[in-house]
Amino acid sequence: MPNPAPQRIADGKVVTIHYTLTDEAGITIDSSRGSPPLDYLHGARNIVPGLESALLGKAVGERLNLRIPPEEGYGPYNPKGVQRVPRESFPDDIELEPGMQFSAEDESGRGVTIWIAEVEGEVVTIDQNHPLAGKVLCFDVSVEQIRDATLEEMSHGHPHGPGGHHHH
Repeated sequence: MPNPAPQRIADGKVVTIHYTLTDEAGITIDSSRGSPPLDYLHGARNIVPGLESALLGKAVGERLNLRIPPEEGYGPYNPKGVQRVPRESFPDDIELEPGMQFSAEDESGRGVTIWIAEVEGEVVTIDQNHPLAGKVLCFDVSVEQIRDATLEEMSHGHPHGPGGHHHH
């Protein structure tokens, strides 16, 4: 009896990967190695577009070394995304530090993510650019598991762990 064809990564699959992300100089930015692997729902924009498109059609056991340009990663860096705002724009009980991430609303009321770039007394420099915007992302990825997403995972747009997912 012939072996069945291996399951391939496609939209609607929950994919488990191990990865190491480095910059162009080879400095590690992030890695799942030595930790639990990453689960994501393929086609739901859970990961950067260039990585997701490169994984399409791959099978368990495949390993990829990828160079993702900014346009397929976190986008080009936009200098207009940097602003200086008063410290009073943030809650008093939070010690602000560079690298902290916050949710805010833009002028049109749309939700945006901002990062603290600098804190100088009563002035805080914020940046709407992701910290990796404008950077080439180098991924070493191995495909560990592929399974069909549940209806609940599909409707929520992300995978759930063992025992399901409970919203609060």
